[in-house]
Amino acid sequence: MADTPEVPEETPPAPPPPPRQKWRRGVMILLLTIIAIPVLIFSLWVWVTLGYVYSTGERAGYVQKLSKKGWLCKTWEGELAMVPIPGTLTPQIFNFTVRSDSVAKVLEQDLGKRVSLTYEQHRGVPSSCFGETEYFVSNVRIVGP
Repeated sequence: MADTPEVPEETPPAPPPPPRQKWRRGVMILLLTIIAIPVLIFSLWVWVTLGYVYSTGERAGYVQKLSKKGWLCKTWEGELAMVPIPGTLTPQIFNFTVRSDSVAKVLEQDLGKRVSLTYEQHRGVPSSCFGETEYFVSNVRIVGP
C-alpha cells in the first residue's frame, strides 16, 4: 500500500445554543430601572434635606414632655413650654425632635427645669421616620431652676 496521508475525521459541528429570549432581559432591566430611580431620588432628597440647615436658633423654657416614638425609626419627641409674654395666659408650646440619645438623656434629667435648647431647622424632610417636627435639638443648656 502506498503511503497516503491520513485525513482526520471531521467532527460534527456543535449544536447551536438555545435561542435566547432577549425580551426577558429587557423586562428585567426595565423593572430594575423603575425601582432604582425612585429609590435614588428619595435617598438624594433625604440626604439634601437632612444635610442642609434652613435655620438655627435657641429657645428657652420648661421641658414638659419627652417621649421616644416611632414604629421603625425611634426618635425622641418633646414639648418645650416657653415662658409666656406678659399679658398672655397660656405658654407657647415649641415641639421638637431629638435624634441623639445622649442629648435626650440630658433632657430627661432636666425635666421641670428651665433649659435653653439649641436647634436646627430642616425643612422638607420627606418622612416622619426622621422626626415628627422639622426642629432637631442638638444641644441643651440649663438656664435656671
